[in-house]
Amino acid sequence: PTVVRFGMYVFLSVSITITIFGNLGIIISISHFKELHSPTNFLILSMAATDFSLGLIIMPYSMVRSVERCWLFGKIFCKVHYSFDLMLSVISIFHLCCIAIDRFYAVCDPLRYPIKITISVIKQMIFICWSLPAIFAFGVVITNSHVSGITGYEMLVECFNLCPITFNKLWSLVMFFTCFFAPGSVMVGIYVKIFIVSQRHAKIMKHMAANRTEISTHISRQKDRKAAKTLGIVMGVFIVCWLPVFIVILVDPFLNFSTPEVLFDALNWFGYINSTCNPLIYGFFYPWFRKALQYIIFGKIFETDSCLAKLS
Repeated sequence: PTVVRFGMYVFLSVSITITIFGNLGIIISISHFKELHSPTNFLILSMAATDFSLGLIIMPYSMVRSVERCWLFGKIFCKVHYSFDLMLSVISIFHLCCIAIDRFYAVCDPLRYPIKITISVIKQMIFICWSLPAIFAFGVVITNSHVSGITGYEMLVECFNLCPITFNKLWSLVMFFTCFFAPGSVMVGIYVKIFIVSQRHAKIMKHMAANRTEISTHISRQKDRKAAKTLGIVMGVFIVCWLPVFIVILVDPFLNFSTPEVLFDALNWFGYINSTCNPLIYGFFYPWFRKALQYIIFGKIFETDSCLAKLS
C-alpha cells in the first residue's frame, strides 16, 4: 500500500540522514580541532568515515530495494553495491573491535598505554580494518563463490530483477565466525575485563575517598555508574543490531533458504542501524563532541585559530 511505502521511505530516510550527518559531524570535529588528535579519536574518525560511506553510498539503494521489492539499478551495479555493502559492514565491526582493544590498554595498563598504542600502531590497525574486509568482500562477490551451488540464484537476478543477499553453506559459516563471532567474542571479553578492572579501581577510589570527604565518594560512585552504563550500551547495541542477521546468514542455507525475504531484509537493516547508533554512542556521549558540534552548526570553525579551541 502507498501509505506503508511512504512510511517506510520516511523512516529509512531519517535513519540515513542521521547516519550521514552524525558521522560527518564526528569527521569534521576530529579533523579540525587539534585537541582531538589522539590515537583513540583517530580510530573513531576512521570508523565514522566507514559509517558515513555506508550511509551515503549503500543505504539509499538498499532503501529502494527494500521498499520496492525489486532491484532497479542493473546487474553490474548489484555486484558493486553488494561488494561495498559487505566490505563497509565488516569494516565497521572491525573498528568496534579495535576501539575495544584501545580502551582495554587505556584502562587496564594506563602507564604503558602511551607506549603501546601510538599513532603508528593506530595506522596499522586502520589499515588492517580496511584492507582485509575489502579483499574478502570483493574477492567473494566478484568470483561468485558465495552463491556457488545455489540453485535458482541466477534466475532471481536475471528474470526477477532481484539483488538478494545470499551465501551458500561454506561462506555462511565463514561469514558468521570470521566477521561476527570472532570480533564479537574479542569485544565481549575485553569489555568484561574493562568492567571488572573499572569496578576494582572504583572500590580503591571509594576507600581512599572515605578518609577524605563524602563528596569524593559520591563522585566516584557516579563515575562508576556512568562507566557501567556506557559499556552496557556499547555491547547491547552491537549485539541487538548484528546478532539476528548473522544468525539468519548462518542457518538459512541449512534450512534450504526458507527465511522470508521480508524478515531477512528487516534484520539486514538492523545491521545498518548500528552505523546510525555509532555516532550517538561514541560521539554524543562525549562532552567534547557536543561542544565541537556547536562550533560546526554556528560556523565558528571558520574563525581564525578555531582549530586551537579548548573543548574539554
